[in-house]
Amino acid sequence: MIRVKKIPQRMCVGCKEMKNKKSLIRVVKTPEEMVLIDVTGKKAGRGAYVCPNADCLQLAIKSKGLEKSLKTKISPDIYATLKEQLPKEPLPLNEP
Repeated sequence: MIRVKKIPQRMCVGCKEMKNKKSLIRVVKTPEEMVLIDVTGKKAGRGAYVCPNADCLQLAIKSKGLEKSLKTKISPDIYATLKEQLPKEPLPLNEP
């Protein structure tokens, strides 16, 4: 029998769609109460995910989805950093 490998899924806090974990950007609140962008996806702390496009990020900011998921206030600096890290061109969808 062939074993099908399970692909981790996470929900975007902006658009509320389930997507592959690797295709999302992770924002983490560390145990020291710092909010950081987790490039590796392995930092310790409470995490929230957002799609790598401006529309989802705007929805997350407007609905305060990141703040609710991380249970903390997020400074405008973090949002500015997230906007800078968004790809300039839309990524192709590689989802099944």
